[in-house]
Order: sequence, then structure tokens, then C-alpha cells
Amino acid sequence: MEAQLTIREATPADRAAAERVLLDCERHYWGQRDGDEATTQETAAALLEGRSGCTLMLAFAPEPVGFATWTLLHPAPTPAGTVFLKDLYVTAAARGTGTGEALLRAVAGIAAARGCARFDWTAEDDNPRAVAFYDRLGAERVDEKLYFRLSGAAIARFADG
Repeated sequence: MEAQLTIREATPADRAAAERVLLDCERHYWGQRDGDEATTQETAAALLEGRSGCTLMLAFAPEPVGFATWTLLHPAPTPAGTVFLKDLYVTAAARGTGTGEALLRAVAGIAAARGCARFDWTAEDDNPRAVAFYDRLGAERVDEKLYFRLSGAAIARFADG
């Protein structure tokens, strides 16, 4: 019998589960690096203690199989704000099982319950599976937006003027 998928906001009691799925995500995107576990522990602590500005939603089946992080942005078209999905990740073993869609629906439910006019997110243009997934769900592409970034030492250089 398959385990039922459960999605809920993470709490400090979920620290070990959060660390496992966050570490899996980090290694998926960046490979194994020195200090992975320490970085993951710090990330989980920041998310679970409310220091990151994001809320962590975890998917369990019964072990952690994915997560979504989201935040509320202002200004927005309505006073309720815009829900912005920072990350959506599903472990390799759980891909294709509906976990990603269930996580997105859970965050969309939060946006709807709060009266948000928008639920936004980005996708890497070199990730055709993600783009196709979002297209299948009926998400609208926002072609008039560009995504900008400062990385590493460029952040400090810019901040220093």
C-alpha cells in the first residue's frame, strides 16, 4: 500500500526531515561539496526559526520527499500581497508522483486564503522539464519581466558603492 502524501508548514520539530530534503536538493543542483551538512543545518535553522523571510512547506510520504519555500511580497495589486514561490523541489524518487503539483496547490491555497491577486515564481530556462510542468498546469508566462542577480563578491562591491 502506498503511503499517503502529507503537505504542511514545517515546524522546528521537523528539523531532521527538513535537513534531509534540503541536503538532497543542494546536492542535486550543486553536487557534493565540503561543508554540505553544516550549510544545510544553517539553512534549515533559518527557515524553521523564521529568519529567512520564507515559509517552508514539507511533503511527506511518509519520509520527506519535497519542499516549497514561499514568501509574501508587497507592494502588490491588492493589500493582501503576492505570494512568491522561491523554490520547489521534489526528490528523484518522488518525481512524477504528483508531489510537485500538490506542493504548488498547497501554496496556491495559501495565496487564495489570504486574498492574494497573484502567485508568482520563476524557472530556469535551461530546465525544460520544469517549464513544461508549469505550462501543463496552466501557469501564465510573464515575458515582460527580466530576472536580475548580484552574486558573491559583486554584492559587497555594489553595496559599498
